Amino acid sequence: MIKNQQEILEKLQITSLNPMQEAAMEAINGDGDVVILSPTGTGKTLAFLLPILAGLNKDSEEIQVLIIVPTRELALQIELVLRDIGTGHKVNAIYGGRAGAKDKEDLQHLPSILIGTPGRIADHMNRGSFKSRNINTLVLDEYDKSLEIGFEPEMKEILASLPGLGKKILTSATQQVNIPTFVGMTNPLILNYLGDGVPKLRIEKFTSSERNRFKAMIELLAKIGDQPGILFCNQKDTLDEVMQWLGGSGIPFGPFHGGMEQRDRERSLIKFRNGTHRLLVATDLAARGIDVSALKFILHFDLPQREQEFVHRNGRTARMQNDGTAYILATPGGRLSQYLANVEVHPFAEVTNTAHPKWSTLFVSAGRKDKVSKGDIAGTFIKKAGLAKDDIGIIEVKQDCAFVAVAQSKVKNVVDSLNNTHIKKRKIRISEV
Repeated sequence: MIKNQQEILEKLQITSLNPMQEAAMEAINGDGDVVILSPTGTGKTLAFLLPILAGLNKDSEEIQVLIIVPTRELALQIELVLRDIGTGHKVNAIYGGRAGAKDKEDLQHLPSILIGTPGRIADHMNRGSFKSRNINTLVLDEYDKSLEIGFEPEMKEILASLPGLGKKILTSATQQVNIPTFVGMTNPLILNYLGDGVPKLRIEKFTSSERNRFKAMIELLAKIGDQPGILFCNQKDTLDEVMQWLGGSGIPFGPFHGGMEQRDRERSLIKFRNGTHRLLVATDLAARGIDVSALKFILHFDLPQREQEFVHRNGRTARMQNDGTAYILATPGGRLSQYLANVEVHPFAEVTNTAHPKWSTLFVSAGRKDKVSKGDIAGTFIKKAGLAKDDIGIIEVKQDCAFVAVAQSKVKNVVDSLNNTHIKKRKIRISEV
């Protein structure tokens, strides 16, 4: 179990908290409700998790903290952060699209912290899947989305079912949504760091002579080179056409949109994180709460209709003291959105290309429930397949499987050598994702 804040920071490889995080911790440790307004990528999740973890009762067998998020991706991200910390407390995430049997299994032994989307949380409350009387802390993460009118009935149900609630914490990267009265905020302390902006974000406009926006996109991506980034489209139909052009141009990418099965979205993110592909092609579903880091750029193939989404998209890069660029694609005769009138936009600057990605992703049919660790997998790949340490990239271990980045030139040898072999007496299947 992690014992103190310094251990948590060391485990997450963070040297120190930023001013927003320090102010949030002090506010949450005090009395009353708290609203945290800070740009995307400034560490709001850690800001509310640290004081929450410090206040958990280790002897309680009930849910103490409820974290409500607008998307399943954000639920999974927060769950992953808590697992990386290694709190010693049970944590579960439930969300739409997840098998009900998995929810039932997780909730047989209640977690200290439950994370979920409004619809799934309200459904379990109505079913009596857990008692809510001991929930003393409620977090509405990205409340500008979770309090939108589409979620209002579920949110009213949830809040009415929390009689023991002592503290509410709301977070957002924008200040464009009023907090409804049914939330019951009582003179909240508002920490507004939105004016600080994201100082290492540079917004650039790439103006192409091509009238065909898809050709202009290929031209810009060729100039950007092989760096990790997200290309945003407004509509699924446009995204499909973008993917056709990318495929025809031989540019590796992974899709990410609401029409995909959850399993496929997760695998696309895994391959993006481990460098199998360096470009994610996405709708605004990827603008919030996905677990990716160190993005060098985002590209607005379409500019969003609302400035709010422009802010969230841009927040995927220039995160946590890193620099990054948001590219706006412009073609002759094209018009830019009115909200850009007050935004500092620079002309496109040439980018130094980087090396082509060398990784492929392998699926391993064993995970946490089999007591298999990253070290077990790496050791097996080195000893039984003859790989060097540099041939193995990021390893992600899930509940019932794992994903391993392996040098492309070594994939066939690994599959031939290790498929149907054993890790910790467990026979495993290995295949390329």
